Amino acid sequence: MNTIYLDYNATAPTHVRVIEAVSACLAETGNPSSVHSAGRRARSLMEAARESVAKAVGCLPRQVVWTSGGTEANALVLAGTPAAHLFVSSVEHDSVLANAPQAERLAVDANGIVDLEALSSRLAATEGRKLVSVMLANNETGVLQPIAAISERCRAGGAWLHVDAVQALGKVPVDVQALGADFLTLSAHKVGGMKGVGALVLANDLIEIKSAIRGGGQELGRRSGTENLPGIVSFGAALEALAELGDWQGRVRALRDRMEAKLLEMGAVINAQSVERLPTTSSVRMPGVPAETQVMAFDLAGIAVSAGSACSSGKVKASHVLSAMGQGEEAASQSIRVSLGWNTTDAEIDRFLAAWQRLYARRRPASQAAE
Repeated sequence: MNTIYLDYNATAPTHVRVIEAVSACLAETGNPSSVHSAGRRARSLMEAARESVAKAVGCLPRQVVWTSGGTEANALVLAGTPAAHLFVSSVEHDSVLANAPQAERLAVDANGIVDLEALSSRLAATEGRKLVSVMLANNETGVLQPIAAISERCRAGGAWLHVDAVQALGKVPVDVQALGADFLTLSAHKVGGMKGVGALVLANDLIEIKSAIRGGGQELGRRSGTENLPGIVSFGAALEALAELGDWQGRVRALRDRMEAKLLEMGAVINAQSVERLPTTSSVRMPGVPAETQVMAFDLAGIAVSAGSACSSGKVKASHVLSAMGQGEEAASQSIRVSLGWNTTDAEIDRFLAAWQRLYARRRPASQAAE
């Protein structure tokens, strides 16, 4: 039985085009910092990928700084920006929350959307340099934040804005200028590239970022260390491959909507169903059944899903995202994340729905089964 992969938000399958590009890159010997011909060839590959990333998000190539992934990019902003006060939404990825333990948490509503009035109020009441960090698309629920409106509030309140766009890239339009972000975080493996490479976009050239990794002065001194050339090449190739797929997002949105309609008929709860979300993501609650039980049962059925963020092995606990949205601990521990991608098919969704129905029939509370 072939495994059905419905965990694209954790990591996406590697494109064939990426494998080909990386294989060719591995045949090159040069260090991008070397001035001889081998080094220049390596740098040419790196800069071509930088241009692809810049084109994808509407910035200049020189504003793209390579990192080891989204986590490092987030940490670089939060630790390196000369801000005295940090504000982060309460539904941010752990890589933001853990790297800004002193930050003030911004409240969200029942759908996980930042309270704009509360944001404006807190910024107005705070003196000094301020940095606000709000993700574009939530990794667990897929909910899209009104980043352009948040940017306006930040400008009025004298704050810089950092946007974690790791989950959004490739799934919805991501234009750093239209968003009004000063910083943008990206990751390659979410779009079909290699794991272990990401980027930080410095859209505001007037803000100086303090480097956390010093040494050779690579990336204009912003992030030292020999660049991960195969990973960087994979990033550019993945974005180019996605662009050539056309409107796969529209097809997948229709699949997602059909799946959710059937799940609702079978007794599921779809978190944040009424607001704008990624076309690829569903946060699905199975009442009375722990998420850990669901993940294991689906795995035995040959279906890969996850319980929220897939960032530390073996960790299945109540979602801090759903808790911040006002759900109690029991409800917040009963939701799984189903994330689709460009390869997802109707037949795979049908298999998932059948497995969900079988599991719920076996495990739902007796009081509900008797209804």
